[in-house]
Amino acid sequence: MRPPHTRTTRRRVVGALAAALLCSAGLAAPAVADGTAESPALADGLAQTPPMGFNNWNSTHCRADFDAAMVEGIADLFVAKGLKAAGYQYVNLDDCWALPERDANGKLVPDPARFPDGIKAVADYVHAKGLKLGIYTSAGTKTCNTAGFPGALGHEYSDAQQFADWGVDYLKYDNCNNQGVDAKQRYTTMRDALKATGRPIVYSICEWGENKPWEWAADVGQLWRTTGDIGDSWGSMVSILKQNLPLAQYAGPGHWNDPDMLEVGNGGMTDTEYRSHFSMWSIMAAPLLIGTDLRKASQATFDILDNKEVIAVDQDPLGRQGTVVSSADGRWVVAKEMRDGSRAVALFNESGSPQRIATSATAVGLPKAPAYTLRDLWRHRSYNTAGTVSAIVPAHGTVLVRLAADRHWAANPPAVELGLDGGRFIEPGGSAALTTSVTDLGRTTAEKVSVSLTGPAGWTVRATSPAKAAALPTGRSLRTGWQVTAPAGTPRGSYDLDLKASYRSPTGARTENATTITTTVTDPPPAGTSYLSDQTWLSAGNGWGPVERDTSNGESSAGDGHPITIGAVVYAKGLGAHAPSDIEYYTGKTCEKVTADVGVDDEEAAAGTVAFEVWADGTKVASTGVLTHAMPAQPLTADVTGAEVVRLVVTDGGDGITSDHADWADARITC
Repeated sequence: MRPPHTRTTRRRVVGALAAALLCSAGLAAPAVADGTAESPALADGLAQTPPMGFNNWNSTHCRADFDAAMVEGIADLFVAKGLKAAGYQYVNLDDCWALPERDANGKLVPDPARFPDGIKAVADYVHAKGLKLGIYTSAGTKTCNTAGFPGALGHEYSDAQQFADWGVDYLKYDNCNNQGVDAKQRYTTMRDALKATGRPIVYSICEWGENKPWEWAADVGQLWRTTGDIGDSWGSMVSILKQNLPLAQYAGPGHWNDPDMLEVGNGGMTDTEYRSHFSMWSIMAAPLLIGTDLRKASQATFDILDNKEVIAVDQDPLGRQGTVVSSADGRWVVAKEMRDGSRAVALFNESGSPQRIATSATAVGLPKAPAYTLRDLWRHRSYNTAGTVSAIVPAHGTVLVRLAADRHWAANPPAVELGLDGGRFIEPGGSAALTTSVTDLGRTTAEKVSVSLTGPAGWTVRATSPAKAAALPTGRSLRTGWQVTAPAGTPRGSYDLDLKASYRSPTGARTENATTITTTVTDPPPAGTSYLSDQTWLSAGNGWGPVERDTSNGESSAGDGHPITIGAVVYAKGLGAHAPSDIEYYTGKTCEKVTADVGVDDEEAAAGTVAFEVWADGTKVASTGVLTHAMPAQPLTADVTGAEVVRLVVTDGGDGITSDHADWADARITC
């Protein structure tokens, strides 16, 4: 459970101590400790689809509310809220369940304050609900928590037998305090210990991807972490997504890539972002382990976690992980082959602005056909398409569909795409011109088409061109101009406009399609030169904690940074970020130049590699290349003349995001 940015505290010691730990007190494998035995294949039938369940860490960490009552309450909710019926079955305990010391016989001791009746009693309760129990330890001398709970290194066979005796069904095996012992050796020893118990226990290798377990762990565990810990932020989720996507070839029934637990419902992202998180984990055939306290979860959270059509993508028995079909400028198409021959397709918008994302049936691997059935897995509606799959995807949103070469396609109405040009920003009391489009993507004609656009109360929305069409054949569009006016005094912020299209299919069925357009009421930038840290941004994504104003990134909480310092030079003004980061400003086509001194903050003195970029309306206008922690601040100047939006972007330098604390020191804009 190592956060992705931190300086690891694992101690590296050599030879004699490592060997002694593996042989101490006869607790490691007596016959296979020399590692010469051949590793058996995992033909045990476990985890034939990605495990689904719950883990407490993301919501409770080591706080006192992690106890037997919580675990049993989660099991109750699995049943009461239909999550068990949807496929969730594991209720997993993370760190802090044990006392810091073993007993006189070297046995693990459950914390009596948290689990007064022991772990077996909790397992019995969970099993009585038709569910399964998971537990946690580390492949080291201690677990990851600073309290120093006992790890299993040197105690593998004893600990595994305790877990089995308690009725444990799942083990998460972490990587902290590993004493420099070879990872494959440590994780293989626990595999053999679990097997020796005779109890089927799903084995989750939490090695953080440091030694590429996807290359060697298929016959060791049923799943392996591919990254550091996830955080409850858009930047963290996207970073992990990008690290896990290229590993599709290693996933399959009984051996899964694990990009870490779900953050859905924990509050650090919007519902749109959480739907993207859930969609992308599902199309990657990732384990779906709920990380929020379901006792406090909103209905919106349950609606995401309980979407059975999305879960079916994750749980498809063919076991393929989705692969990237295309990726450009934050527009991603990821497709997953399903056992019935259909394809799940995700149109994922990484960017902070709505974007049109498109692909085709043949591009995602389907054969040519007269038409296809397209099922929208979030709207739960079916359409026919001539082959195009496209949508205007909201910022940080995902459209997830299932596409099939189905001979019954004509029973469904034609798919239509709703589009928008312009109108993203309005200044208070001002107007914006925008154009909507309704395009028939289906093989059949959309008839009696009409479109409407409505805004918040008090706003004026007026069509400036026809909003109806008698018919739209395949590929044809109805384009309508609109003038949108925000009243004087409208508070700054984001506002929704509702775009709706209504049409008839050739069978006479009336169909409606709707989307929400977000427009932002914002002030024009001030004239002259000003500090960006004094300006209001449109959005700010960050890989660890929030972007900080006039301090470094610090840790995961707001306001925990330090004076911005690069190469021992201290700056009073600037922005403290952490890769991957994307900070967006409205410049209203009136600004000319952005300047900053950029580099890795000195608070990460031993690591960190980043690259800085400035974008103007989708065009990269300045960049640094990769900078390291050992380099002084680099001056960066960008010409942003005529841009409506300017973005400050930090990428991870190509080696992951550990310690990537990035400063935009003395950042200024001239307008």
